Amino acid sequence: MKVLISGASVAGPVLAYWLERYGFEPTVVERTPELRHGLGGHAVDLFSNAVEVAERMGLGDAVREARTQIQQLTLHRDGKRPITVDLDRLNAGISDRHVEILRGELTRLLYDATRDRVEYIFGDSIAALADDGTGVDVTFERGEPRRFDLVIGADGMHSTVRRLAFGPEESMQRPLGGYLAVYSMPDELQLGNRMLTHLKVGRLVGLYGVHQTGQARAAFMFHRASELHYDYRDKDRQKQVLADEFRDYGWEVPRMLKHLDAADDFYFDSIAQITLDTWQKGRIGLVGDAGYCPGPAVGGGTSLAVITAYVLAGELAAARSDLPSGLRNYERLVRQSVDASRALAPKVMKTLIPGNQFAMRAVPLAFAVLPHLPTFVQRRIWAQNGIGKALGSLDLPDYADLVRA
Repeated sequence: MKVLISGASVAGPVLAYWLERYGFEPTVVERTPELRHGLGGHAVDLFSNAVEVAERMGLGDAVREARTQIQQLTLHRDGKRPITVDLDRLNAGISDRHVEILRGELTRLLYDATRDRVEYIFGDSIAALADDGTGVDVTFERGEPRRFDLVIGADGMHSTVRRLAFGPEESMQRPLGGYLAVYSMPDELQLGNRMLTHLKVGRLVGLYGVHQTGQARAAFMFHRASELHYDYRDKDRQKQVLADEFRDYGWEVPRMLKHLDAADDFYFDSIAQITLDTWQKGRIGLVGDAGYCPGPAVGGGTSLAVITAYVLAGELAAARSDLPSGLRNYERLVRQSVDASRALAPKVMKTLIPGNQFAMRAVPLAFAVLPHLPTFVQRRIWAQNGIGKALGSLDLPDYADLVRA
């Protein structure tokens, strides 16, 4: 069975790894000419079951070794004393297994685990799909046409597969009102394993060290009542939007913005959700952000991508002779987790980007108090908030008997 996967970031390689183990022939096509990010990208979290999937792939030690090693967060506000938080104690209340890792580092580990057994096509993309019920004829932008038994879009919030098979993105996007930007810069403050953040109503700025490179990563989040209009591929325009939004912010932001123009790993996007009634159509399916992005940086999307890609591969293997049935079973199994992450995202965004002066006082207080509470108390609080439910709402199936020797 030949399966084409669009996207080589997180969900795509996880899906390819398991499909190959189950006896499929996966091909991953990626628009960029080489492996994306390197050590770029923002820090992402693997919680609970996502760490378990990495363990089952034999990547547990490598993922832990590549963690960001950020141990301390200091929260600044104008006119207030800074608050310093032990992140290990804070994260222990959310999950007993947690790894923070740069997205680019995770991508590299997943690629290295699959590159010798999976066909990768870089520098190309899907131009057209034709599903005749028995297979999918794929036209590529550069390569020769090919036929596959199944096509899966794992190509992120701006998915090409979703656009071709399900319709235009605008009809499926639910903006949450926030925006996120991340890029690398010199570690002029010698941050080491520390993260500095600064809060204002409607805006959050962060700066943290990257031990692998000796650089620092600058991160910005902000809320806008009206939606911004820009081309998500136009980096120069996005940089201008960010500079205009934070030009008069103060704190360490002038230092950070000095390095904006030179940043070659700049990322900017809206914090938005992708909502579809179904993630499969015949022999074409979606996984991860392509199908149900819960919101960048606020909905646990990376963990969700890892978990759902694992389940998708297992259900396709279990339904080997009826792949559309496997897609439907996967959708049924993961929907509760997807719904929980979607429900969580607006709450997290309101926490990270305080919308009023009351939140400006409440959020720092919560961060100061929570790490000092017993772990079981923290977990009860997080569960009531919805975070614990979102991260642990799916018990991972065991597909070990489907592995082909």
